[in-house]
Amino acid sequence: MTVIRLTADQLLEFIEELADLLTDTVNGGASVGFLSPLDRDAAVGWWRGRAAALSEGGLAVWVAYAEGRIVGTVSLAFPDKPNSRHRAEVVKLMVHREGRGRGLGRALLATAEHAAAEAGVTLLNLDTETDSPAESLYRSAGWTRAGVIPDYARTPSGVLRPTTIFYKYVAVGEASEPALSR
Repeated sequence: MTVIRLTADQLLEFIEELADLLTDTVNGGASVGFLSPLDRDAAVGWWRGRAAALSEGGLAVWVAYAEGRIVGTVSLAFPDKPNSRHRAEVVKLMVHREGRGRGLGRALLATAEHAAAEAGVTLLNLDTETDSPAESLYRSAGWTRAGVIPDYARTPSGVLRPTTIFYKYVAVGEASEPALSR
């Protein structure tokens, strides 16, 4: 398994595989901002819309490869305001259903944490559906629960659910090396 950071050109090159991953994630019940069934063309369009932010440095995207295909991804969103450049948001941590339970989510999260620290970011935040498997991952990876917002977002099936907000401090130059290569 290999993890690489994508350029905007690479994102466009792999857009079909990224769309497959997004549709698998959403149609498998993970709450990552979309309703099910997610149309593949909509998934392609969503990823295409990320290319500009990637080019401009407001977004960093990593993909995990195994057996010749993309099996997971994670992104960091960097604020553009001068007073918030010390932080970033972990967004769209996704693992294909066939790849779950193998530590891939943890490895992708560690990759994002390490890259954030290398970029001078000291504080990360994220949100996830309360009581989801992802929430357990973040807790076990040392993230701190900041609170819960009721009825924050709809699940892929359309049910309103609460979200848990997490944060984690990462020390610049002291982040542990991710489990997979970048």
